[in-house]
Amino acid sequence: MLVGEVMTREPVTVRPEDTLRAATARMQAANCRRLPVVDETGHVCGIITDRDLRLVANSPLVLRERWQDDMLLDHTAVGACMSPDPVCVAPDLPVEQAIDLLVLHRISGLPVVENGELVGVVTVTDLIRALATLLRAR
Repeated sequence: MLVGEVMTREPVTVRPEDTLRAATARMQAANCRRLPVVDETGHVCGIITDRDLRLVANSPLVLRERWQDDMLLDHTAVGACMSPDPVCVAPDLPVEQAIDLLVLHRISGLPVVENGELVGVVTVTDLIRALATLLRAR
């Protein structure tokens, strides 16, 4: 089984200059926990997760008022909080190798890139769905 067979196609993305509020809204609208960050040429330059957003907005070390949280969300760019240069995979990579990468890097999703273009995202959820399908077919 290949990554291209189980990945989520046409993922929602953000740009590095988008605000954290925009990233949060896109995650909520798409019901996802991570967004590939693409530059002006469409190349993947980072990834931002719901955890990244929670760490910025809900620091247990700093007590803030709500307006300060709003200020952070509205005026902080995705590029300041994303993980740059994420591990990416090709759609023709065997699923087993994608799983190895997820475990090795302790992450839950990988952008899928073909010829330099983002074509999907493969996540732990995608892999569990594929496993369930295989188990039901037995």
